[in-house]
Order: sequence, then C-alpha cells, then structure tokens
Amino acid sequence: MKNHMHVCNVSSDDEKIIISDESSRVISSIEPYCWWRSAAEYDEYVKLKFEGGLPDVSRLTPRIRVFKELERLALVASGTTAGTHEFHSHYSDGVNELRHKLLTYRSGDFWMPTGGISKDNMDIPPVATILLVGFSASGKSSLVNLMYSVLGRSGLVPFAQTSSSSGSGRTKLLKEHNVVRSLHSGFCVYDSRGFDYNEIGETSVGEELSSWMSYGIHQNQKCLRSGDLDDVPHHDFVGDDMHDDFPTMSKYNWSSNFVRRTVNCVMVVANMAEIYKAFKAGDTKLIEAARQLFCSSAFQNCDDEKPILILTHGDMLSTEERIEARLKICGCVGVSETTGVYDIVCLTEYGFLAEESDPISAYALAEAVYRALLISDRTHLPKKTHQDWALLVLSWIVCFIASLFALIAEICFKLGGRGRQRDHSRLLMK
Repeated sequence: MKNHMHVCNVSSDDEKIIISDESSRVISSIEPYCWWRSAAEYDEYVKLKFEGGLPDVSRLTPRIRVFKELERLALVASGTTAGTHEFHSHYSDGVNELRHKLLTYRSGDFWMPTGGISKDNMDIPPVATILLVGFSASGKSSLVNLMYSVLGRSGLVPFAQTSSSSGSGRTKLLKEHNVVRSLHSGFCVYDSRGFDYNEIGETSVGEELSSWMSYGIHQNQKCLRSGDLDDVPHHDFVGDDMHDDFPTMSKYNWSSNFVRRTVNCVMVVANMAEIYKAFKAGDTKLIEAARQLFCSSAFQNCDDEKPILILTHGDMLSTEERIEARLKICGCVGVSETTGVYDIVCLTEYGFLAEESDPISAYALAEAVYRALLISDRTHLPKKTHQDWALLVLSWIVCFIASLFALIAEICFKLGGRGRQRDHSRLLMK
C-alpha cells in the first residue's frame, strides 16, 4: 500500500494536508495545524533532514531549529508510525499517553535520587503547584480552559472551565485549578491576575512575585493593585487576608483558611501576536516588559530551572510572522527557541478550543505541563533533621540574647548621657 502526501495552499496563512491512499482510494484530510510547512525555509530543512547521516550542526540556523522542533511535535502528536504517513487527527497516541501519565501522577514521581538522599528524607508536598503569570489578556484563562479540555476530558465529552469570571484580567483573586479532575491528582494550576505592561518595572510587581515564590499562594488570595480600592466596597482589614464588614464577601472571598501552596514551577504566558505587532510598529515596550517579567529576580532561585515560556495567539499571524515572532521573543527573553518554549493556539479564529483543529497545540500543552512537573520534582528540598531544628532554635536564642543586651546597652547609654548632661549643667552654673 502506497501513500502520497499532497500539500495544497488554502490561503497565505494556512494550509491543508491531504493524504490519499491509492489502493483504497480513500482521502482523509487533516486540519491546517502544520502551518510551518508553507514557510520558504522549510524546503531547506527537508533537504538537510534527508541528506543522509547527521546534519552539520553549523548549518542549523535558528529557523531550521524551530522547524525541527515543530516537526518533532507533529510526529508525536499526530501518531505517525515509522515508515508510514498514518495520521490520527483525534485522540492521538501521543496526547493519550501524556494524559494518562498526568492523570496517574503523584507529587514526587519524577524525583531523581541526587545528593545521596533517599526519597523518604525529601520534603515533597502532597500537591505540586504550577503558577501562571503574564500580562492582562495574554491568554492565561484560555490556557486553563484548554488544559481542562486536553487533560480533563472524560471519554469524548470536552470540559472547559472559565478561570476568571471578571474577564479582561480584572480578577482580583488567585484561582486554583485541578485540571485533571481527579481526587488523586498530584498537581494543580494557579491562574493569577495579569500585569500591566506599564507597571512591570515597578517595585510593587517584584515584591508581589517574590511574595508568591517565597511565602506561597492559596485559593482566593487577593491580587490588589493600585487603583483597585476605588472599586472595592469599604471594609476593615483583620489579619492577613480576613476582612470584616464586607457586604460582598461571596464575590471577594479572601479567606486565608485555604491550604497555602508552595510554588514549584512558573509558566510565563505571553500574547505572541500582540507583542510582535507592537514590535513591528516600532514599539519595543511590550517585548521589553516580557523580558523583565521572564527574567525577574523572583524566579532566579535556581539558575537551571527557568520559567517555561508559553506563547499564545490572540490574532491570526502568517507563517513567516509566527516564526519571526517566536525567534524575536525567545531572543529577547533569553530562552532557547526550541527548549522550554511552546507555541500554543488556545482559541481558533472561530472562538473554539484548539484541541480538535490543532492537535499539535494539544500535545504541546500536555508536554509543557509534563515538563513543569519534571522541574517541580527537581526543586524539592531535604527534610529538616533534629540537628537542623536544634541549630535553628539555638540561633533564635542567640539572636534574642543579642537583642536583649543591645537594648540594655541602649538604655544604659541614654541614662549615662542624662547624668553627663546634669554634671555639665552644674559646672556651667558654677
């Protein structure tokens, strides 16, 4: 049985791949998710791929490396078997395999025995936490909806959950999502409030990010910014996140009784179309703000574990523009164009989730979550031993004694100063 692949350009922005089987004369079509194959440099990539032997690494330009990465995702996502061109446009083996791994995942499953410490001596939380950060209207809520559809499916019934009822990045609360819909899920995803491009350089943004990374986050935690108090009814602050005399408590439930999660991995979500169009118009503010957010000192606790970059699409871009935008953004934020970055279409041009029309985006999303869990299990620290607690208590005691002696010295100094002042006054009177 012999198969032929024909590529027909439907428009300048997309394409459709037709696979015909000569023996059965059956023609099946795949939706236009292999958009990169219409690029001018794609023929060069194919030539390098089939030259035989290993290609010269020096000839792999950044664009060619992007093609190589996209072809890898297409190969796995579409379920292509070796030596054939059999495509499964729905529920491919690649997505199903990752979905099963994520469904059965427990926090610490991807832990590696490094440092000579056993797993029982590691401080592994019951739930790994992935935090989504980005700018307003960058696609965080749509990304959560796509996670529900890709990872939380039950049979053939898609399930989407809107992550923000306020819309347009106006949510003032952190929202926790268990996207695999399992009581035994080992991870959760937090949707945060989007930042403004103009305020990313302010100190308050860095302090908020550092607070999330250092002290953890919890469900319905407030994300107030400057100017928000005018929109919130008058109330009294009590404790950390508790509020009294608040008439709309059901809408702004800021209770701190929820379990506080330690952030194990961060996904920086950026609207690729918005940033690229501003860059082409000569406005570099958006791409510089994306660089500052990605390279924030709050995420630099471990140099080897940088945030995962998710590039979403708010508008349709041509093939050349999508590749150029990916290279520009990756080059600016300082991440490899093929490692730790995923180009995901959350919504199609018709407003539907992209899983059915773009299985590569579905697989890329599942792989991004899988990568985040791998990073999470590498960031766990050893448990504190009795010796560690003893040293900690001893340091507290020493600090208390030092503070007490400093207070006594200050009091004695002030009393001695008053005595010297009285003696000086008496000498002057004589």
